[in-house]
Amino acid sequence: MSNKNVVALDLPIPEISDMPEDTQKYFQICQEKLGMIPNVLTAYSHNLKQLEGFTRLYNELMLGESELSKLEREMVAVVVSSENKCFYCLVAHGAAVRVLSDDPALGEHMVMNYRSAKLDQRQRAMLDFASLLTRTPALVTEEHTQALRDAGLSDRGIWDLSNLIGFYNMSNRVAIASDMQPNPEYHSQSR
Repeated sequence: MSNKNVVALDLPIPEISDMPEDTQKYFQICQEKLGMIPNVLTAYSHNLKQLEGFTRLYNELMLGESELSKLEREMVAVVVSSENKCFYCLVAHGAAVRVLSDDPALGEHMVMNYRSAKLDQRQRAMLDFASLLTRTPALVTEEHTQALRDAGLSDRGIWDLSNLIGFYNMSNRVAIASDMQPNPEYHSQSR
């Protein structure tokens, strides 16, 4: 596997056949389910402990039990990535919003300006919080978490939302610093 067109850094990315069997299986599942191995996983494959940590946290936050729907989680990923101007995550998670919502326009609203989208009170509160916590975390107060409660989130939901926001702020920064490129397949999904 070449790291050409994945990241600008010269990382020692191994061939899939040289990876441990469990990593090969994980990549095979990605290929079967997504039709590709996301470049973020390819980039992380140069350090298997980091890849394992990244995928475990991603899978728990994005696929684990939560009152946040899969679509809401993807919408949060896009709003955080929009605030950070992270090309990789905007393309990848914007595509996921389009696929999950079956609404290409919603994906574009999330990428460009979520405030222009038709959202319910819960979604608006979640995305406003994601934007605020990303841009100016020191300004977050109990008033903001209360607004989330008023919109129907439990304290566990607020915890999950906050972890999701933190995760995407971290992954955005890694993707930006390494000039990570999105898989070309993302660009045409649900258009």
